[in-house]
Amino acid sequence: MGAPLSTWPWENLGIYKYLLYGPFVAKVVYEWFYNEEHSYYNLSWCLHLLILSGLRGLIHVLWGSYSHMLFLTRNRRILQQGVDFKQIDKEWDWDNFLILQTLVASMACYVFPFLQHLPIWNIKGLFVTLILHVGVSEPLFYWVHKKFHGDYLFTHYHSLHHSSPVPESFTAGHATLLEHLILTVVIGIPILGTSMMGYGSASLTYVYVLIFDFLRCLGHGNVEIFPHQLFEKFQFLRYVIYTPTYHSLHHSDKETNFCLFMPLFDALGGTLNKKSWQTHKILSSGSGNGDRVPYFVFLAHIVDVSSCMHVQFVLRSFASLPYTTRLFLVIGWPVAFLVLLAMWVWSKTFLVSFYNLRGRLHQTWVVPRCGFQYFLPFATDGINKQIELAILRADKIGVKVISLAALNKNESLNGGGKLFVDKHPNLRVRVVHGNTLTAAVILNEIPQDVKEVFLTGATSKLGRAIALYLCQKKVKVLMLTLSTDRFQRIQKEAPLEYQSYLVQVTKYQAAQNCKTWIVGKWITPREQYWAPRGTHFHQFVVPPILPFRRDCTYGDLAAMRLPEDVEGLGCCEYTMDRGVVHACHAGGVVHSLEGWSHHEVGAIDVNRIDLVWEAALKHGLRPVSHSKTN
Repeated sequence: MGAPLSTWPWENLGIYKYLLYGPFVAKVVYEWFYNEEHSYYNLSWCLHLLILSGLRGLIHVLWGSYSHMLFLTRNRRILQQGVDFKQIDKEWDWDNFLILQTLVASMACYVFPFLQHLPIWNIKGLFVTLILHVGVSEPLFYWVHKKFHGDYLFTHYHSLHHSSPVPESFTAGHATLLEHLILTVVIGIPILGTSMMGYGSASLTYVYVLIFDFLRCLGHGNVEIFPHQLFEKFQFLRYVIYTPTYHSLHHSDKETNFCLFMPLFDALGGTLNKKSWQTHKILSSGSGNGDRVPYFVFLAHIVDVSSCMHVQFVLRSFASLPYTTRLFLVIGWPVAFLVLLAMWVWSKTFLVSFYNLRGRLHQTWVVPRCGFQYFLPFATDGINKQIELAILRADKIGVKVISLAALNKNESLNGGGKLFVDKHPNLRVRVVHGNTLTAAVILNEIPQDVKEVFLTGATSKLGRAIALYLCQKKVKVLMLTLSTDRFQRIQKEAPLEYQSYLVQVTKYQAAQNCKTWIVGKWITPREQYWAPRGTHFHQFVVPPILPFRRDCTYGDLAAMRLPEDVEGLGCCEYTMDRGVVHACHAGGVVHSLEGWSHHEVGAIDVNRIDLVWEAALKHGLRPVSHSKTN
């Protein structure tokens, strides 16, 4: 059993904890319909508490979003490691304190009825609140915070807050019940004191509480926003307001920098870290952030409007789970669509996420184009220009390997990346389409006793490689294509004794007795119904086909699980599970780990499929088997 007040009463309720807001909502609804004195200028105190709770949560979310906008904050990040799934899960219920403080505030409103009828504004209250904050809240927090770093209190309470390797805005709320009860007192003293003196107001309560939370998030934001010149010109500010760097030193050196917001109290208490100002100068100037050059870059693209919100700078918790449609995506769709249009006009390829693998930095860059745009004839030149500029940028800064995502290596777009390698023969960065490993993943999913498969997209790069590989294993391949010329060219590539295993078909009816379908071209529900009962659909088509058949199983896109020693990975790649990436991404990882010096563009070398597969397994990547039914 844990220490007293170290756990939350509603920690086992999950999402149902928000039902604790129910009585407040009910009271607001009741007063709205039945209170004759209701007006926009005399809002229910319950409504104020609900609005305030929502705004406070929004501040934490917006700070979290900002800290994950790596395209803006990369050079000013304080700690360079990424936030992994373990920390995200640990901080999942960061907003418990909002429920607690809403409940405490409601009790205060009943104990002190005058809090229910505060005026909208009272300018005198601003000065009284400031005096109470500096004179009471700041020293009280400083003293209590130091006490919580004692052996017993730290071990049983405060260590939870310090267990997060990378401080973020959500870390500010990640603490025990006892700590937040004390913080409730700290934040409540200026508000209650000012109101008891007759100078309180609703506006003052909003302003003080929101600034309080803003500064707490700022200190835990892991991004330095203050220029060092400001503190050099006005040196007294060093003791008036802390910085993200200042508080990060407290998380690394737990015996210094205990203050709430004002380093003055650390200076008076002799606990001010002597490195605070110099470290701040280095980080705010961008010269000490360890701006490492990535060893490997995965060049991704946007799939559709809804999935573009599946990124950490929109909502960290959502991005840490495989992509699924959620209600808030519908609400955010219009904004996301407008942002995509703006990106089409102005944006360039940008950094969206990163992780570390065996001491090497791996990054994901995104081409700001949506899936449907890749099929617009007038958009292809612009997309190729974006990809080319990304490759040249990677080459310039010293990236070793850049791997192209599905649509970025489309055959009709740039020949699987061959266009760029031919245009720039002196590239030092190795351009990889990852299709060899994609083919290997699909081929290793097929049971060894299968003697016949049906293949759509049969004359594509992947379709060709799969057909040539399987025919040499004496598997009959029904290749769906209307082009006899393209079929015959592929057939002639196969050794003479295996050519008979490649069979051209022109209709789906030809596969009505084949239970292994490999889908490389999108098929409709009507076309799926030609498959016999019990068919398994393997696929390498983007987007994946819709699983309409209840009597069949559907595989996901080819993917592999990253090695267990990956560090700082905290977001899922589209619909993939945690730690799983698309095979084209994994192919680039294998290429970099092996140190291969060749480009992998254009046609797939069938003879290398087994080699690449064995290299992936050797480096700790593991196949992922996902089968689903409708």
